[in-house]
Amino acid sequence: MMVMLTNTEKLKQYIPMVHFIAEIMGENCEVVLHDVTNPDHSIIEIVNGQISGRKINSPITDLALKIIKEKSYKDRDYICNYKSSSKTINTLRSSSYFIKDESNQIIGMICVNVDITDFIKARNILDQVIMIENPKNDSVEQIKPVHDPNLYENFEENIEDLLSSLIKGVLSEYDVPAERMSPQEKIDVVKKLNEKGAFLLKGGVSEVAKYLDVSEATIYRYLHKIK
Repeated sequence: MMVMLTNTEKLKQYIPMVHFIAEIMGENCEVVLHDVTNPDHSIIEIVNGQISGRKINSPITDLALKIIKEKSYKDRDYICNYKSSSKTINTLRSSSYFIKDESNQIIGMICVNVDITDFIKARNILDQVIMIENPKNDSVEQIKPVHDPNLYENFEENIEDLLSSLIKGVLSEYDVPAERMSPQEKIDVVKKLNEKGAFLLKGGVSEVAKYLDVSEATIYRYLHKIK
């Protein structure tokens, strides 16, 4: 009789892989195993967590929420070499491998985050020494991703900071403060946050309600309108 493993049991089989990659890459590389079915406390294993300041039970990232919401994992197995950052202010080059179940639904991710801050500084020093104009756009802010030039990821230590980052990021797109927004503008904000997966997180509705100065019932009503 075949024994069916739970998602947690399946993901725990990848823990040795996390340590294997970290051993190969060294202390300058953070390797993380996420259980995306538990976004509030998704990290179930992490090595070199000092790079992003996260630990076991820290929440999922904004990019991972977006991937889950858009189901962009359906037609690919991984994404590579996109820029990310954390409260350490260092610049990271990140890649994520999608772990899926038998029905092609994502259940986890292995994320590899390499701190390239010192390499960027070294490149700047070399550029100053070489002093020959590079015809290419060689901005330190640009890291070529595999499939989407707009990919960017923020690492937060807790769910409150993640929600705050998502909400403030959307509100920054508007010229008026939240308390002066029209109902339609607030609906647009809720729509954008929904697309980013903010309401997949525990407390998402109540936190957005606070920022928009409306009731939780109003947020649910907005969500009903946009679906």
